[in-house]
Amino acid sequence: MDILYLLIPLSLVFVAVIAAFFLWAVKTGQFEDMEGPAHRILMDDDLPEEEAKGEEREKVRK
Repeated sequence: MDILYLLIPLSLVFVAVIAAFFLWAVKTGQFEDMEGPAHRILMDDDLPEEEAKGEEREKVRK
């Protein structure tokens, strides 16, 4: 029975920490775009890596 005096406040602190992290994630926009990263990883670049680097250099020169 004595252990409950430790476990109940400890669990309340644990829940408060989890709620704080969740609210921080919501406020900073972590859940705004859930599908974008999933689609972005599936999109294939049209140009091979060497050609893409060359075009980036040309853009910088302009």
